[in-house]
Amino acid sequence: MRALVDIVSQSLATLWAHKLRSFLTMFGIAWGVGSLLLLVGLGEGFRSGQQRNLAQLGQDIMFTFTGRIPAVEGSLESGRRYNFTYDDYLAIRSEAKFLRAVSPVINREDIRAVSDYGSTNGQVFGVAPEYNQIRNVPISPGRWFNNEDNSEHRRVAIVGWELLKKMFPGRPAVGSTILLNGIRFDVIGVVEKIGKEGNNGTNMRIFVPVETMRMLFPMKTENSENAISFLNYRPLTKEQHLEAKNEVHTILARRHGFDPKVEDAFEDWDTIEGSMRVGRIFDAMDWFLGVVGLVTLALGAIGIINIMLVSVSERTKEIGLRKALGATHRNILTQFFVEGAFLTAFSGGIGLAISVAFVTLLAQLPSPEGFDTPRIVPSSALAAILSLTVAGVVAGLYPARKAAVLPPVEAMRQE
Repeated sequence: MRALVDIVSQSLATLWAHKLRSFLTMFGIAWGVGSLLLLVGLGEGFRSGQQRNLAQLGQDIMFTFTGRIPAVEGSLESGRRYNFTYDDYLAIRSEAKFLRAVSPVINREDIRAVSDYGSTNGQVFGVAPEYNQIRNVPISPGRWFNNEDNSEHRRVAIVGWELLKKMFPGRPAVGSTILLNGIRFDVIGVVEKIGKEGNNGTNMRIFVPVETMRMLFPMKTENSENAISFLNYRPLTKEQHLEAKNEVHTILARRHGFDPKVEDAFEDWDTIEGSMRVGRIFDAMDWFLGVVGLVTLALGAIGIINIMLVSVSERTKEIGLRKALGATHRNILTQFFVEGAFLTAFSGGIGLAISVAFVTLLAQLPSPEGFDTPRIVPSSALAAILSLTVAGVVAGLYPARKAAVLPPVEAMRQE
Protein backbone atom coordinates (compact mmCIF):
# COMPACT_ATOMS: atom_id res chain seq x y z
CA MET A 1 0.00 0.00 0.00
CA ARG A 2 2.87 2.30 0.93
CA ALA A 3 4.57 1.57 -2.39
CA LEU A 4 1.38 2.44 -4.31
CA VAL A 5 1.07 5.76 -2.45
CA ASP A 6 4.70 6.55 -3.30
CA ILE A 7 4.07 5.73 -6.98
CA VAL A 8 0.97 7.96 -7.10
CA SER A 9 2.83 10.82 -5.40
CA GLN A 10 5.74 10.42 -7.80
CA SER A 11 3.38 10.40 -10.80
CA LEU A 12 1.63 13.58 -9.68
CA ALA A 13 4.98 15.27 -9.04
CA THR A 14 6.12 14.35 -12.56
CA LEU A 15 2.93 15.74 -14.10
CA TRP A 16 3.32 18.95 -12.13
CA ALA A 17 6.93 19.26 -13.23
CA HIS A 18 5.83 19.24 -16.85
CA LYS A 19 2.87 21.60 -16.51
CA LEU A 20 2.63 22.75 -20.14
CA ARG A 21 2.77 19.22 -21.52
CA SER A 22 0.23 18.02 -18.98
CA PHE A 23 -2.07 20.97 -19.75
CA LEU A 24 -1.96 20.32 -23.50
CA THR A 25 -2.74 16.65 -22.94
CA MET A 26 -5.62 17.44 -20.62
CA PHE A 27 -6.96 20.11 -23.00
CA GLY A 28 -7.05 17.61 -25.89
CA ILE A 29 -8.89 15.06 -23.79
CA ALA A 30 -11.40 17.56 -22.36
CA TRP A 31 -12.05 19.00 -25.83
CA GLY A 32 -12.66 15.56 -27.34
CA VAL A 33 -15.04 14.47 -24.59
CA GLY A 34 -16.91 17.79 -24.48
CA SER A 35 -17.32 17.98 -28.27
CA LEU A 36 -18.65 14.45 -28.53
CA LEU A 37 -21.15 14.92 -25.70
CA LEU A 38 -22.45 18.26 -27.02
CA LEU A 39 -22.85 16.98 -30.59
CA VAL A 40 -24.72 13.87 -29.49
CA GLY A 41 -26.70 15.96 -26.99
CA LEU A 42 -27.80 18.40 -29.71
CA GLY A 43 -29.13 15.52 -31.79
CA GLU A 44 -31.00 14.09 -28.80
CA GLY A 45 -32.48 17.50 -27.97
CA PHE A 46 -33.78 17.89 -31.51
CA ARG A 47 -35.24 14.38 -31.49
CA SER A 48 -36.89 14.97 -28.10
CA GLY A 49 -38.39 18.27 -29.28
CA GLN A 50 -39.94 16.74 -32.37
CA GLN A 51 -41.35 13.81 -30.40
CA ARG A 52 -42.85 16.26 -27.90
CA ASN A 53 -44.47 18.21 -30.72
CA LEU A 54 -46.05 15.05 -32.09
CA ALA A 55 -47.20 14.07 -28.59
CA GLN A 56 -49.05 17.39 -28.31
CA LEU A 57 -51.37 16.19 -31.07
CA GLY A 58 -52.15 12.95 -29.30
CA GLN A 59 -51.15 9.33 -29.11
CA ASP A 60 -50.81 7.37 -32.38
CA ILE A 61 -53.27 9.57 -34.29
CA MET A 62 -54.49 8.82 -37.78
CA PHE A 63 -56.65 11.07 -39.97
CA THR A 64 -58.69 10.17 -43.04
CA PHE A 65 -60.18 12.85 -45.31
CA THR A 66 -62.24 12.45 -48.46
CA GLY A 67 -60.66 12.66 -51.90
CA ARG A 68 -62.14 12.09 -55.36
CA ILE A 69 -63.79 8.92 -56.64
CA PRO A 70 -64.80 7.94 -60.21
CA ALA A 71 -68.00 9.69 -61.28
CA VAL A 72 -68.80 6.65 -63.44
CA GLU A 73 -68.05 3.18 -62.08
CA GLY A 74 -64.93 1.77 -63.68
CA SER A 75 -63.85 5.12 -65.12
CA LEU A 76 -60.37 6.30 -64.30
CA GLU A 77 -60.65 9.70 -66.00
CA SER A 78 -63.69 11.26 -64.35
CA GLY A 79 -63.79 12.14 -60.68
CA ARG A 80 -66.17 13.67 -58.15
CA ARG A 81 -66.01 14.76 -54.54
CA TYR A 82 -67.93 12.81 -51.93
CA ASN A 83 -68.61 13.14 -48.20
CA PHE A 84 -68.05 10.81 -45.30
CA THR A 85 -71.28 10.31 -43.38
CA TYR A 86 -72.16 9.72 -39.77
CA ASP A 87 -73.34 6.25 -40.80
CA ASP A 88 -69.82 5.58 -42.13
CA TYR A 89 -68.49 6.33 -38.67
CA LEU A 90 -71.03 3.99 -37.05
CA ALA A 91 -70.10 1.21 -39.50
CA ILE A 92 -66.39 1.63 -38.79
CA ARG A 93 -66.97 1.69 -35.04
CA SER A 94 -68.93 -1.58 -35.16
CA GLU A 95 -66.94 -3.47 -37.81
CA ALA A 96 -63.30 -2.45 -37.48
CA LYS A 97 -61.07 -4.90 -35.61
CA PHE A 98 -57.81 -2.95 -35.56
CA LEU A 99 -59.03 0.30 -33.98
CA ARG A 100 -58.71 1.30 -30.34
CA ALA A 101 -60.91 4.38 -30.79
CA VAL A 102 -62.54 6.34 -33.62
CA SER A 103 -64.33 9.69 -33.71
CA PRO A 104 -66.07 11.67 -36.44
CA VAL A 105 -65.33 15.38 -36.67
CA ILE A 106 -67.75 18.01 -37.93
CA ASN A 107 -65.81 21.21 -38.42
CA ARG A 108 -67.51 24.60 -38.81
CA GLU A 109 -65.61 27.90 -38.90
CA ASP A 110 -68.56 30.22 -39.51
CA ILE A 111 -70.16 30.03 -36.06
CA ARG A 112 -70.11 33.17 -33.94
CA ALA A 113 -69.31 32.58 -30.26
CA VAL A 114 -70.52 35.22 -27.79
CA SER A 115 -70.17 35.43 -24.01
CA ASP A 116 -71.17 38.10 -21.51
CA TYR A 117 -67.67 39.61 -21.84
CA GLY A 118 -66.69 39.25 -25.48
CA SER A 119 -67.12 37.46 -28.78
CA THR A 120 -64.96 35.60 -31.28
CA ASN A 121 -64.95 33.46 -34.38
CA GLY A 122 -63.16 30.16 -33.85
CA GLN A 123 -63.41 26.61 -35.03
CA VAL A 124 -66.33 24.65 -33.61
CA PHE A 125 -65.67 20.90 -33.57
CA GLY A 126 -68.43 18.36 -33.09
CA VAL A 127 -66.74 15.20 -31.79
CA ALA A 128 -67.57 11.91 -30.09
CA PRO A 129 -66.71 11.31 -26.41
CA GLU A 130 -63.88 8.98 -27.58
CA TYR A 131 -62.11 11.92 -29.19
CA ASN A 132 -60.02 12.58 -26.08
CA GLN A 133 -58.69 9.00 -26.28
CA ILE A 134 -57.20 9.89 -29.66
CA ARG A 135 -56.25 13.57 -29.48
CA ASN A 136 -54.51 15.43 -26.69
CA VAL A 137 -57.16 17.64 -25.05
CA PRO A 138 -56.19 18.15 -21.39
CA ILE A 139 -59.10 19.67 -19.46
CA SER A 140 -58.60 21.95 -16.46
CA PRO A 141 -60.82 23.10 -14.93
CA GLY A 142 -63.97 21.16 -15.76
CA ARG A 143 -64.54 17.86 -17.54
CA TRP A 144 -64.76 16.25 -20.96
CA PHE A 145 -67.97 15.03 -22.63
CA ASN A 146 -69.55 11.76 -21.57
CA ASN A 147 -71.89 9.42 -23.47
CA GLU A 148 -74.99 10.99 -21.89
CA ASP A 149 -73.97 14.45 -23.12
CA ASN A 150 -73.77 13.03 -26.63
CA SER A 151 -76.81 10.74 -26.71
CA GLU A 152 -79.10 13.32 -25.07
CA HIS A 153 -77.97 16.11 -27.42
CA ARG A 154 -76.94 18.29 -24.50
CA ARG A 155 -75.92 21.83 -25.28
CA VAL A 156 -72.58 21.79 -23.53
CA ALA A 157 -69.26 23.14 -24.76
CA ILE A 158 -65.54 22.98 -23.99
CA VAL A 159 -63.56 26.14 -24.76
CA GLY A 160 -59.95 26.27 -25.97
CA TRP A 161 -57.33 28.14 -23.93
CA GLU A 162 -56.73 30.89 -26.51
CA LEU A 163 -60.43 31.77 -26.74
CA LEU A 164 -60.63 32.43 -22.99
CA LYS A 165 -58.71 35.68 -23.38
CA LYS A 166 -61.39 37.03 -25.73
CA MET A 167 -64.51 35.50 -24.21
CA PHE A 168 -63.72 35.36 -20.47
CA PRO A 169 -60.83 37.79 -19.82
CA GLY A 170 -59.69 37.20 -16.26
CA ARG A 171 -62.93 35.42 -15.34
CA PRO A 172 -63.86 31.77 -14.75
CA ALA A 173 -65.41 30.10 -17.78
CA VAL A 174 -66.69 26.81 -16.32
CA GLY A 175 -70.29 27.23 -15.20
CA SER A 176 -70.87 30.19 -17.51
CA THR A 177 -72.82 30.18 -20.75
CA ILE A 178 -71.97 31.16 -24.31
CA LEU A 179 -74.07 31.68 -27.43
CA LEU A 180 -73.15 29.80 -30.59
CA ASN A 181 -75.03 31.49 -33.43
CA GLY A 182 -77.52 32.63 -30.80
CA ILE A 183 -78.03 29.18 -29.21
CA ARG A 184 -77.15 28.93 -25.52
CA PHE A 185 -74.47 26.40 -24.43
CA ASP A 186 -73.17 25.66 -20.94
CA VAL A 187 -69.36 25.70 -20.61
CA ILE A 188 -68.34 22.48 -18.81
CA GLY A 189 -64.57 22.54 -19.36
CA VAL A 190 -61.53 24.47 -20.56
CA VAL A 191 -58.71 23.02 -22.66
CA GLU A 192 -55.36 23.71 -21.01
CA LYS A 193 -52.73 25.55 -23.01
CA ILE A 194 -51.11 23.19 -25.52
CA GLY A 195 -47.62 24.01 -26.81
CA LYS A 196 -45.03 26.46 -25.49
CA GLU A 197 -46.29 29.35 -27.56
CA GLY A 198 -49.93 28.33 -27.42
CA ASN A 199 -50.10 28.21 -31.22
CA ASN A 200 -51.56 24.71 -31.37
CA GLY A 201 -54.88 24.75 -33.27
CA THR A 202 -56.69 23.04 -30.40
CA ASN A 203 -56.30 26.23 -28.32
CA MET A 204 -58.55 28.05 -30.80
CA ARG A 205 -61.42 25.53 -30.84
CA ILE A 206 -64.75 25.06 -29.14
CA PHE A 207 -65.81 21.44 -28.75
CA VAL A 208 -69.42 20.25 -28.58
CA PRO A 209 -70.91 16.71 -28.67
CA VAL A 210 -71.18 15.42 -32.24
CA GLU A 211 -74.88 14.54 -31.90
CA THR A 212 -75.61 18.11 -30.76
CA MET A 213 -73.51 19.42 -33.63
CA ARG A 214 -75.41 17.30 -36.17
CA MET A 215 -78.73 18.54 -34.86
CA LEU A 216 -77.90 22.26 -34.62
CA PHE A 217 -74.94 22.91 -36.94
CA PRO A 218 -74.76 20.30 -39.74
CA MET A 219 -72.28 20.82 -42.55
CA LYS A 220 -73.46 23.29 -45.17
CA THR A 221 -72.12 21.66 -48.33
CA GLU A 222 -74.46 20.19 -50.94
CA ASN A 223 -76.22 16.94 -49.95
CA SER A 224 -74.49 16.99 -46.57
CA GLU A 225 -77.30 16.56 -44.04
CA ASN A 226 -75.59 13.51 -42.62
CA ALA A 227 -72.02 14.47 -43.59
CA ILE A 228 -68.94 14.71 -41.39
CA SER A 229 -65.71 16.56 -42.15
CA PHE A 230 -63.20 13.79 -41.49
CA LEU A 231 -62.37 10.84 -39.25
CA ASN A 232 -59.85 10.61 -36.42
CA TYR A 233 -58.86 7.18 -35.18
CA ARG A 234 -56.21 5.31 -33.27
CA PRO A 235 -55.00 1.76 -34.02
CA LEU A 236 -54.80 -0.94 -31.38
CA THR A 237 -50.98 -0.80 -31.56
CA LYS A 238 -48.46 1.24 -33.51
CA GLU A 239 -47.44 -1.85 -35.43
CA GLN A 240 -51.01 -2.29 -36.72
CA HIS A 241 -51.40 1.22 -38.17
CA LEU A 242 -51.32 0.02 -41.80
CA GLU A 243 -53.89 -2.71 -41.09
CA ALA A 244 -56.11 -0.10 -39.38
CA LYS A 245 -55.86 2.27 -42.34
CA ASN A 246 -56.61 -0.47 -44.88
CA GLU A 247 -59.59 -1.60 -42.80
CA VAL A 248 -61.04 1.93 -42.68
CA HIS A 249 -60.51 2.35 -46.43
CA THR A 250 -62.20 -0.96 -47.18
CA ILE A 251 -65.31 -0.17 -45.11
CA LEU A 252 -65.66 3.33 -46.59
CA ALA A 253 -65.12 2.12 -50.18
CA ARG A 254 -67.72 -0.61 -49.77
CA ARG A 255 -70.28 1.84 -48.45
CA HIS A 256 -69.66 4.37 -51.23
CA GLY A 257 -69.32 1.86 -54.06
CA PHE A 258 -65.75 2.19 -55.27
CA ASP A 259 -62.50 0.24 -55.21
CA PRO A 260 -60.54 0.92 -51.97
CA LYS A 261 -57.34 0.87 -54.05
CA VAL A 262 -58.32 4.06 -55.92
CA GLU A 263 -55.38 6.31 -55.03
CA ASP A 264 -57.27 9.63 -55.05
CA ALA A 265 -60.22 8.40 -52.96
CA PHE A 266 -58.60 9.19 -49.60
CA GLU A 267 -56.24 11.73 -48.13
CA ASP A 268 -54.58 10.30 -45.03
CA TRP A 269 -52.33 11.70 -42.36
CA ASP A 270 -50.65 8.90 -40.45
CA THR A 271 -48.69 10.40 -37.55
CA ILE A 272 -47.25 6.97 -36.71
CA GLU A 273 -45.70 6.63 -40.14
CA GLY A 274 -44.58 10.25 -39.91
CA SER A 275 -42.92 9.71 -36.53
CA MET A 276 -41.17 6.59 -37.85
CA ARG A 277 -39.87 8.59 -40.81
CA VAL A 278 -38.70 11.38 -38.52
CA GLY A 279 -37.10 8.76 -36.26
CA ARG A 280 -35.09 7.40 -39.19
CA ILE A 281 -33.94 10.93 -40.03
CA PHE A 282 -32.82 11.48 -36.45
CA ASP A 283 -31.06 8.11 -36.38
CA ALA A 284 -29.08 9.21 -39.43
CA MET A 285 -28.42 12.57 -37.74
CA ASP A 286 -27.22 10.81 -34.60
CA TRP A 287 -24.86 8.70 -36.69
CA PHE A 288 -23.53 11.79 -38.46
CA LEU A 289 -23.07 13.78 -35.25
CA GLY A 290 -21.60 10.70 -33.57
CA VAL A 291 -19.06 10.26 -36.38
CA VAL A 292 -18.09 13.94 -36.20
CA GLY A 293 -17.73 13.59 -32.45
CA LEU A 294 -15.66 10.43 -32.81
CA VAL A 295 -13.36 12.16 -35.29
CA THR A 296 -12.87 14.94 -32.73
CA LEU A 297 -12.31 12.28 -30.09
CA ALA A 298 -9.80 10.49 -32.31
CA LEU A 299 -7.87 13.73 -32.86
CA GLY A 300 -7.75 14.15 -29.09
CA ALA A 301 -6.57 10.56 -28.71
CA ILE A 302 -3.81 11.11 -31.29
CA GLY A 303 -2.65 14.16 -29.37
CA ILE A 304 -2.58 12.14 -26.15
CA ILE A 305 -0.64 9.33 -27.79
CA ASN A 306 1.95 11.70 -29.26
CA ILE A 307 2.49 13.52 -25.98
CA MET A 308 2.72 10.28 -23.99
CA LEU A 309 5.17 8.75 -26.48
CA VAL A 310 7.39 11.82 -26.29
CA SER A 311 7.09 11.89 -22.51
CA VAL A 312 8.14 8.27 -22.09
CA SER A 313 10.94 8.55 -24.66
CA GLU A 314 12.39 11.54 -22.82
CA ARG A 315 12.29 9.59 -19.58
CA THR A 316 14.13 6.47 -20.75
CA LYS A 317 17.20 7.54 -18.76
CA GLU A 318 15.01 8.05 -15.71
CA ILE A 319 13.65 4.53 -16.15
CA GLY A 320 17.21 3.13 -16.36
CA LEU A 321 18.25 5.04 -13.25
CA ARG A 322 15.21 3.81 -11.31
CA LYS A 323 15.94 0.23 -12.30
CA ALA A 324 19.56 0.64 -11.20
CA LEU A 325 18.26 1.84 -7.81
CA GLY A 326 16.07 -1.26 -7.45
CA ALA A 327 12.76 -0.38 -9.07
CA THR A 328 11.01 -3.41 -10.53
CA HIS A 329 9.44 -3.78 -13.96
CA ARG A 330 6.03 -3.68 -12.28
CA ASN A 331 6.86 -0.43 -10.38
CA ILE A 332 7.76 1.35 -13.59
CA LEU A 333 4.68 0.19 -15.51
CA THR A 334 2.45 1.07 -12.56
CA GLN A 335 3.79 4.62 -12.48
CA PHE A 336 3.09 5.20 -16.17
CA PHE A 337 -0.29 3.50 -15.85
CA VAL A 338 -1.23 5.85 -13.01
CA GLU A 339 -0.04 8.88 -14.97
CA GLY A 340 -1.99 7.94 -18.11
CA ALA A 341 -5.11 6.94 -16.21
CA PHE A 342 -5.09 10.06 -14.04
CA LEU A 343 -4.54 12.42 -16.97
CA THR A 344 -7.29 10.94 -19.12
CA ALA A 345 -9.85 10.28 -16.39
CA PHE A 346 -9.38 13.68 -14.75
CA SER A 347 -9.43 15.52 -18.08
CA GLY A 348 -12.45 13.52 -19.25
CA GLY A 349 -14.20 14.51 -16.05
CA ILE A 350 -13.39 18.17 -16.75
CA GLY A 351 -14.83 17.82 -20.29
CA LEU A 352 -17.94 16.19 -18.85
CA ALA A 353 -18.33 18.92 -16.22
CA ILE A 354 -17.99 21.68 -18.82
CA SER A 355 -20.58 19.97 -21.04
CA VAL A 356 -23.02 19.62 -18.13
CA ALA A 357 -22.50 23.28 -17.19
CA PHE A 358 -23.07 24.40 -20.78
CA VAL A 359 -26.23 22.29 -21.09
CA THR A 360 -27.49 23.62 -17.75
CA LEU A 361 -26.93 27.17 -18.99
CA LEU A 362 -28.84 26.43 -22.21
CA ALA A 363 -31.71 25.03 -20.16
CA GLN A 364 -32.22 28.48 -18.63
CA LEU A 365 -32.78 30.03 -22.07
CA PRO A 366 -36.04 29.77 -24.02
CA SER A 367 -35.66 26.98 -26.56
CA PRO A 368 -37.08 27.32 -30.09
CA GLU A 369 -40.30 25.50 -30.95
CA GLY A 370 -39.57 21.87 -31.78
CA PHE A 371 -36.18 21.83 -30.05
CA ASP A 372 -35.43 20.72 -26.51
CA THR A 373 -32.34 21.52 -24.45
CA PRO A 374 -29.43 19.23 -25.42
CA ARG A 375 -29.15 16.26 -23.11
CA ILE A 376 -26.01 14.56 -21.84
CA VAL A 377 -26.20 10.91 -22.85
CA PRO A 378 -24.54 8.86 -20.06
CA SER A 379 -23.52 6.03 -22.38
CA SER A 380 -21.75 8.49 -24.71
CA ALA A 381 -19.96 10.12 -21.78
CA LEU A 382 -18.80 6.77 -20.42
CA ALA A 383 -17.67 5.54 -23.84
CA ALA A 384 -15.74 8.77 -24.57
CA ILE A 385 -13.91 8.84 -21.26
CA LEU A 386 -13.12 5.10 -21.34
CA SER A 387 -11.83 5.20 -24.93
CA LEU A 388 -9.53 8.15 -24.20
CA THR A 389 -8.39 6.53 -20.95
CA VAL A 390 -7.48 3.35 -22.83
CA ALA A 391 -5.67 5.42 -25.50
CA GLY A 392 -3.70 7.35 -22.89
CA VAL A 393 -2.81 4.28 -20.82
CA VAL A 394 -1.75 2.21 -23.83
CA ALA A 395 0.26 5.13 -25.25
CA GLY A 396 2.15 5.35 -21.96
CA LEU A 397 2.55 1.65 -21.21
CA TYR A 398 3.78 0.51 -24.61
CA PRO A 399 7.00 2.61 -24.77
CA ALA A 400 7.44 2.32 -20.99
CA ARG A 401 7.43 -1.46 -21.28
CA LYS A 402 10.02 -1.32 -24.07
CA ALA A 403 12.24 0.90 -21.95
CA ALA A 404 11.67 -1.15 -18.80
CA VAL A 405 12.94 -4.39 -20.37
CA LEU A 406 16.26 -2.75 -21.33
CA PRO A 407 19.19 -3.33 -18.99
CA PRO A 408 19.70 -0.28 -16.74
CA VAL A 409 23.01 0.64 -18.39
CA GLU A 410 21.49 0.42 -21.88
CA ALA A 411 18.47 2.51 -20.84
CA MET A 412 20.70 5.22 -19.34
CA ARG A 413 22.61 5.53 -22.65
CA GLN A 414 19.43 6.40 -24.59
CA GLU A 415 19.26 9.94 -26.02
